[in-house]
Amino acid sequence: MFPSTSRDTGRDPWADEPPTGSSAPARGHPPAPRTGPADEEGDRPERKGPRRLRKGGPGRRPDDESDEEPEEETPPVPVRRPLALTVAGFAALLGIGLVLGAQTSGPGHRLPFAAIIFGVQLLFVLAWTMAMRPPALLVVALVSAATAVIADVAAVQSDIAGLAPLGYAAVAGFLLAVLGQLVRRVDRVRVTDSLGGTLLIVVGVVAFATLIVLSRIPKGTQAITVCLTAAGVALLVARLTDAVAPWPRLAPQVPRGAAGVVVGAMLGTLTSAVLGSYLVGFTPTSAALVGVVSAATAVLADLAVGYAEAGRLMAGEPPTMWVARHMQGPLGGFALAAPAAYAMCVLFL
Repeated sequence: MFPSTSRDTGRDPWADEPPTGSSAPARGHPPAPRTGPADEEGDRPERKGPRRLRKGGPGRRPDDESDEEPEEETPPVPVRRPLALTVAGFAALLGIGLVLGAQTSGPGHRLPFAAIIFGVQLLFVLAWTMAMRPPALLVVALVSAATAVIADVAAVQSDIAGLAPLGYAAVAGFLLAVLGQLVRRVDRVRVTDSLGGTLLIVVGVVAFATLIVLSRIPKGTQAITVCLTAAGVALLVARLTDAVAPWPRLAPQVPRGAAGVVVGAMLGTLTSAVLGSYLVGFTPTSAALVGVVSAATAVLADLAVGYAEAGRLMAGEPPTMWVARHMQGPLGGFALAAPAAYAMCVLFL
């Protein structure tokens, strides 16, 4: 049998001496831990919560977060009203020129419209190459201009009005632009990063040539009038709205508002529906259908250009030429609206 201990002893059998005084712990509980000199100086506020690990440093308690200063928020980019009005005027003039140029096109008389398209293509090449600054900028600009000439000639002279010759011209122009960037070792390093920009420039140039092809098919000229008018009105109203009420801001770094994008697309669609009630071969419903696609693609492309420019500035790249930077949005909007107009005409008219 094991030896028993008395309950009245108040100590364990292996203790040498019984604890005395008020510092004796309660029976059945371990002694309180010693806190050291901190107890003599005064009670310290107890920290609550476990320590949390943070990357690259020691653990941190929730109480420590209140001592840190809050990070400063980046102020939003101000919206310059004269600049928004200027870009709106440029979009309106560009849309009027393209619509009136389409009215001069007819069987055997495609060259005047092709000349107008080529002038817009040169503006597109100038604005986008100066804004995106791909490697071997001069080579890319010259190759893009040559691609524009080949695409326009193919659109006018081809026996069947189709997009196949334009596709071949786009592929050839893109390959030549990339090869031109690979010639110099300095430009060769940046070729991989600039493939997307080079492709956008070449494809955007060829996209304007689809308007020449569209003018050669039945109802093509009317479709150009409806779609480009909707795109022009959408871009104009979106920029005017940004000059008056740029809210709610889509991003602090982009001086654009959601109200302008929405109102511009809606008024562009309404304008196309009104035109559809007067043009032969259209109804208000069909015109609104093709107009909403063109208006939406135009304003979204214009907005995407603003985001791309803000991303380049945040990455530390130097700002580009002022004129080219602000011409880029409307030109990109019409470049995307042109193939959208062709697709809607072929599929739904």
